[in-house]
Amino acid sequence: MRRTLLRLAPILHLTRVTTAFAAVGNVWFVILWSWRTPQEPGTRAMAETPLWLLLLGGAVNALGLFAYAATLNDLLDVKRDRAIHPERPLPSGRLSAHVAVSLVVCTLMSAVLGATLLGTQAILLTLLLSGAILFFNGAGRFVPAVGLVVLGLIYSGQMVVPNLNLRFVWPVWLVMTHSLIVAGLVHMVARKVPAISRRAVAAAAAGWLFWSAVMLYAGWLRCRNSGGVWPEWVPVRAALGPAVLSLLFAVMAYRKVRTYGSNPRAAEKITRYGTLWLSLYGVAWLLGTGHVTDALILGSLAAAGFLGMTVLRELYSMLEHPMGYRR
Repeated sequence: MRRTLLRLAPILHLTRVTTAFAAVGNVWFVILWSWRTPQEPGTRAMAETPLWLLLLGGAVNALGLFAYAATLNDLLDVKRDRAIHPERPLPSGRLSAHVAVSLVVCTLMSAVLGATLLGTQAILLTLLLSGAILFFNGAGRFVPAVGLVVLGLIYSGQMVVPNLNLRFVWPVWLVMTHSLIVAGLVHMVARKVPAISRRAVAAAAAGWLFWSAVMLYAGWLRCRNSGGVWPEWVPVRAALGPAVLSLLFAVMAYRKVRTYGSNPRAAEKITRYGTLWLSLYGVAWLLGTGHVTDALILGSLAAAGFLGMTVLRELYSMLEHPMGYRR
């Protein structure tokens, strides 16, 4: 058993499956929201496919895209990691480049396969996102002004793979905004290079404002006869939970930086909790609109993901640094 886990550990490290539950949660929120809300038109696939099969397709698609992005990132960074992070699977030799390339291909194929259950539009959007992920890892992340905006768009784009014509766009906007802010904060706290200059902050803010306007305008066009930017069929109280969660995350991030300082350890904790928060936002939106059963489904996913993340981290530690007897 231990030998099997030792073989799987590098792959799990490389694909970062322990944090992929947030990507699944984003997709499941859109599926559940579109399925339960009469005012949301949904897609043809949603009308013809059972809910459990939609959730399965969404999970496979989200896991595939997330693992594709994580593996591609490490594959392109292998030379840099040999100097900075020699303990990672590729630079340490625990996983070969050939296996990593195979994982990139297999995870992308898995994402497309999952999208087939969600419709043709989902397949096309998956392919578009794979190109955006390639651009981000190959060039965008080295230019923070561009990379932060692209990363926010990737998260929000991956979220709407099941239903690109979503009428209530505020949850998607919140995911884009949260992802952009967390990525920028982690970049600064971890002191990554190149540093984020004031000009880069201004450019990223301008990009965020532009895409926010595009997103909210699209929502207004789809709901101009039923309340506009904020549809009348969505109670205003639905925004209370996500707003409170946003404030709690700001407090948590501040406390982590105060406790650990500006270093990779604090950045890792902010990343971990920032990932968890994405699923919690979905739970809050569903509770605020009275979809209690769906909120429980999404909440169970978040709890299972967080538990799995904690357990696997402990397993990694035990496998790579086994306990011994003291003399």
